[in-house]
This record gives sequence, C-alpha cells and structure tokens, in this order.
Amino acid sequence: MAKLTIADLKKIKEKAQKDTALREGGATVKVTVHMGTCGIAAGAREVMDALLDEMAQSDRHDIRVVNSGCMGMCSSEPNVTIEIMDQEPVIYQHMDGNKIRQVFKRHVLTGEVQTDFALARIK
Repeated sequence: MAKLTIADLKKIKEKAQKDTALREGGATVKVTVHMGTCGIAAGAREVMDALLDEMAQSDRHDIRVVNSGCMGMCSSEPNVTIEIMDQEPVIYQHMDGNKIRQVFKRHVLTGEVQTDFALARIK
C-alpha cells in the first residue's frame, strides 16, 4: 500500500466532513425527495439524479439532500419538499429533472418560490 501524503489526508478529511454534515445536520437548507413506491414509479429517481447533479455543480455545502417514503399524496408524485432555515417549507408536485433544476436554481439558491410547481406551503 502506498503511503498517504498530507494532501491525501486533507482530501479524505474534507470528504468525511461533507458526508457527515449532510447526514447529521448543520445545513441551512434541506431538500427531501419523496421516494416511496409511487414516487419512484412516477420518476423520483430522475428527480434525485438531477438534484444531485445540480448539487455537484453548485459550490454550496450547507444543503442537505435526503429521501423519504411516500407522503400519502400519490396523485401528485414525484414530490419534493424544500425547507430553508427561518422560512416555511414548500412542497413541490409533479417534479421531473428539468423542474427540480429550476427549483434548485431559483428557490434553493436564491429563495424565489416557484409557485407554478408548488403544491403547498407548510405552516
């Protein structure tokens, strides 16, 4: 096994910190892709893939992406919930790859709720 350099160790540390922050919190934005059976059948995997692609292109480390089961609104799947600190959560419906990219760029990054896709605001 080759010896690790200081640069290698720093990269490992940064990756571990990033992975841990996404899992354990410390984020100011939480994006939940609802991936129950109905959500997956309606295209939630495509939504998650597009979201992760947008995350990789952004330089934001304060955004936590998670998945969850069905939220009981099968007719509006795929659903995505956006929670930004100190704001009301917004549930988006009938999402696809293009819509989640728009929601990410406008709502997550700049705070502009995309009312055309919104199902509800949670109080």
